[in-house]
Amino acid sequence: MTPWYRRLTTAAVLSVASAGVLLASTLVPTDAVAAPSSTVVSSTPTGPQSADVVVHSASMNRDIPLSVLMPKDRSKPAGVLYLLNGAGGGEDSASWQVKTDIASFFANKNVYVITPMQGAFTYYTDWEKPDEKLGVNKWSTFLGKELPQVVDATYNTNGKNSIAGISSSATSVLNLAIEHRGLYKSVAGYSGCASTSTDMGILYIRMVVESRGGADPENMWGPYEGAGWKKHDPILNASKLRGVSLYLSAATGLPGKYDTSAYVPDPSVLADQIAVGGSIEAATRVCTEMLASKLSDLRIPATVDRPAAGSHSWRYWEDQLHKSWPQLARSIGA
Repeated sequence: MTPWYRRLTTAAVLSVASAGVLLASTLVPTDAVAAPSSTVVSSTPTGPQSADVVVHSASMNRDIPLSVLMPKDRSKPAGVLYLLNGAGGGEDSASWQVKTDIASFFANKNVYVITPMQGAFTYYTDWEKPDEKLGVNKWSTFLGKELPQVVDATYNTNGKNSIAGISSSATSVLNLAIEHRGLYKSVAGYSGCASTSTDMGILYIRMVVESRGGADPENMWGPYEGAGWKKHDPILNASKLRGVSLYLSAATGLPGKYDTSAYVPDPSVLADQIAVGGSIEAATRVCTEMLASKLSDLRIPATVDRPAAGSHSWRYWEDQLHKSWPQLARSIGA
C-alpha cells in the first residue's frame, strides 16, 4: 500500500480504490472527438508473445497505450481477455504487468490478453462532461465498441471476449457488460463494489475520482444520487447480467498468507496492507455479498469466492485470476 492511505479519513479507508498515481490528460474539445477513426497507431514487440500497442480512440481523440499478450500458436483463432488495472489505470507501477505473473501464466494458453495502460481514476466509463483534470473520457465507447473491432481486425481472434478487473475496475467490468450486452461471454470482478448509487457507494467513488484523481465526479455521471449514478449501479441493473458467466470474489480483510513479512518485508508497507488494505477488502466483501444476493434473487448464476482471509492487494488478485481462469476460458473457447 502507498503512503497516501495514511492520510485518509475513516470514511475514506472504506474506499475500494487500489493504489495509483494520476497522469492527467489534456482537455480535448468535444467537437474534436469525431475523427480520425479508431486504428492501430503502433505495435512494438516486447517479447516473443508480447507487444506494446498504441490504438487511437476516435471518441476521445487520443492515443491509448495497451499491453498485449498473444498465444504461442497464433495460427488458430483465440478468444480475448480484456484485463483492466485498478484505479491507477496502469499509469503507475500498480499494474497486472508489474505486480503479477500474467506473462508466464498465459504463455501456454490460447488467448489474447489486452490491458489498457491508461484511464487513471476514470472508472473506465463514458463521462457526461469533459473534466478539467482528466479531459474527455469515453472509456465505455472505447472498450466496448472501438477497441474490440480493432483487436478483431488485427489479430486472429475467434470473436469471443471476456473481461476482468480489480477494485474500482471490478465495478467497471460489470457496467461494461451491462452496457454492451452480448460482447462479453464472461466477467470476473475481484474485490470490487457494485453499489454505486448509495451514499457509501458514492463516497467510495469520490475517494477515487475526487480525492485521488483531483477530478469532479459529477462530470462523470451527473448530480450525485441522480439518474446517471443509478444507471451505472450494477446491483440496480443486475438483471442485464443474465446470460453472462459471472465470477466474483472478495476476502474478509483479516490478515492472510500474503500479509506477512515473508511477502512484504517493509514494516510500514506491511502495516498499511494489513490495516488499510484489510479495511478496504472488508468493505468490498459487503458490496460483493450485496451483489451476490441480488443475483440470487434474480436466479442469475454466479460463482462467488469468499476467502476467509486476505487484504486488498495484488497477490490475492493474482490468485483469483488463476482461480477464475478455467471458468473464463470455457466461455471463450480458450
